[in-house]
Amino acid sequence: MSESNSNINNESYETKKIVFSGIQPSGDLTLGNYLGAIKNWVNHQDLYDNIFCIVDLHAITVRQKPADLRKRTMEVAAIYLASGIDPAKSSIFIQSHVPAHAEASWILTCNSYMGELSRMTQYKAKTQNKEGEAIEAGLFNYPVLMAADILLYQAHYVPVGIDQTQHVELTRDIATRFNNYYSPTFVVPEVLLMKSGAKIMDLQNPERKMSKSSDNPNSYIMIMDKPADIRRKISRAVTDSVGVINYTDQQPGIKNLIHILSAINGQTPEEIGELFREKSYKDLKDAVAEAIVEELTPVREKVEELLGSRKADLEATLKEGANRANYMAQKTLRKMYRKVGLVPAFK
Repeated sequence: MSESNSNINNESYETKKIVFSGIQPSGDLTLGNYLGAIKNWVNHQDLYDNIFCIVDLHAITVRQKPADLRKRTMEVAAIYLASGIDPAKSSIFIQSHVPAHAEASWILTCNSYMGELSRMTQYKAKTQNKEGEAIEAGLFNYPVLMAADILLYQAHYVPVGIDQTQHVELTRDIATRFNNYYSPTFVVPEVLLMKSGAKIMDLQNPERKMSKSSDNPNSYIMIMDKPADIRRKISRAVTDSVGVINYTDQQPGIKNLIHILSAINGQTPEEIGELFREKSYKDLKDAVAEAIVEELTPVREKVEELLGSRKADLEATLKEGANRANYMAQKTLRKMYRKVGLVPAFK
């Protein structure tokens, strides 16, 4: 065991609460991912011990093109770093580089029930239009893998939006069931709700959340979009015919633009609404577009650098992060093996 690894448990991870977060590399990351998740993670680095994972095993619940998955996995890792996540403060790694995730998932699957998995809202949503089609088992079982992701690191908190709390509740149920049957093994995690002001909506349909899965490329902004693309998409963002800027649910398009600006510059939505009350929709759109360009351009440029001339640095960071994560995960996995009666590997 290296000296750096031996200090993980004795120093860092006993002094702060542990937070686990992950993003799937199943598509390009959007402004919603950045403002709703990554930017908050960066701001929380001094408050918690953070485990930041690129959850590539989750991505393959849907068939992927292998070369594209590998490319996106490295890009997401580069975005983490370029956005300000500091590997000296947080562990950053690729999920599949820590085999304990898959191993723990099987043990937890054997302690989960089909009924509770079938009730998962996201499973229902992803399979509702597949009547008569084959449904991959991974779509059914992946909440258990998510539970393994969290429980392996004895995470105290999982930062999610309000629409994702069901999976954390399942994780709590599985952890409590295992603890009660085999004796205390896991920390039972709690939801760390992301601030509602950072929930970014679709630019073409502001009644739904911004998503990389939308068929309309004008409905979302990618972290890696060029300035001209950002300005064009914001200029085409749906507003309304009211003609007056108000921060209200009755003007969802305007409200979404205000939320974006608020999440970037730190002003409250009410302050922004008041500032632009006598101005035009174009004035608001121009301000939002320039704020996004100013925020994302340094991130995009650093990502390009990390994937190019500094690729060796990125790989070294991911290797060190996987080593640290593996050290923590193996401690929990050994407990799980012992509790369920598996014979330890012979040395």
